Amino acid sequence: MTKLTPQDLTLERMRADVAALLHETPDSILDDDNLMDLGVDSLRALNLSLAWSEAVPLEFSELAEHTTLAGWWSVVQARLRAAGHDA
Repeated sequence: MTKLTPQDLTLERMRADVAALLHETPDSILDDDNLMDLGVDSLRALNLSLAWSEAVPLEFSELAEHTTLAGWWSVVQARLRAAGHDA
């Protein structure tokens, strides 16, 4: 398996990862859906943050402050900018 790079971590990649975790299709996960209501519990969110932190340094607590994909993406964008990558 290839290592996830900052360029690989896109909103659509995150959407696909969440959808796969929930056994859903990516188009069923909207930016402003409450991910906890969809079934993303803290353990699943932790696993996602660990996988994504390959590409960008993330702390689970940062994602835990948000309940939507849009919120998570804003955290990733801020981290990418801080690391000198285009977000």
